[in-house]
Amino acid sequence: MIYEIRVYHCTPGKLPKVLDRFENVVFGFWEKYGIKSVGFWTTLIGESNMDVTYLLEWNSLAEREEKWNAFQADPEWIKARAASEPDGPLVSSYSNQILQPTKFSKLK
Repeated sequence: MIYEIRVYHCTPGKLPKVLDRFENVVFGFWEKYGIKSVGFWTTLIGESNMDVTYLLEWNSLAEREEKWNAFQADPEWIKARAASEPDGPLVSSYSNQILQPTKFSKLK
């Protein structure tokens, strides 16, 4: 098992819209493609309280590539994402890392 941690740096004032889009739009697409989320967090204390951090679980890099690419290319997702951004992008930038658990990690 591998994990992907993604941090979305929201456009100022857009954090509530990003959270709403995940809850009401994105999760349906992820279910369609078998993308598994482990958890979601907002930043309480840190560099920016306009960040959303989440963790995805993958069986392999190949699975990630196949499912993530299919999700990103889905015409209905592209349409829904555009519809959620009538006043411009909700996310100004993002970062991600692929993590491999250590032998003593509680998540394997």
